[in-house]
Amino acid sequence: QVRLVESGGGLVQAGGSLRLSCAASGRAFSNYVMGWFRQAPGKEREFVGVISRYGDTIDYADSVKGRFTISRDNAKNTVYLQMNSLKPEDTAVYYCAADTRIALSRLSTLYDYWGQGTQVTVSS
Repeated sequence: QVRLVESGGGLVQAGGSLRLSCAASGRAFSNYVMGWFRQAPGKEREFVGVISRYGDTIDYADSVKGRFTISRDNAKNTVYLQMNSLKPEDTAVYYCAADTRIALSRLSTLYDYWGQGTQVTVSS
């Protein structure tokens, strides 16, 4: 079992930056592939990015590629989402999730544990 807690959300103007953090407690953090997802009002939850257990492989959604960066610090049991050049369409609740499998996945249904989410609002 692992507990995930996101932080770092807030209100930012278009073109600005935010860094989200997701702190994990419980079993060894390096056992988990970590994903980031987001959900805007009235929309389905969508994949943002995913990082492998030791950070050597990362996959991003096309909508954020080149603007967002995922990283992790296994010593601190934390995964990060650095978001630059933010756009109003990035407004959503952002969730981190942990997957016990080795393969990286874009499917939210394959993730085993979820945080409570943190709101990101980008004003135009």
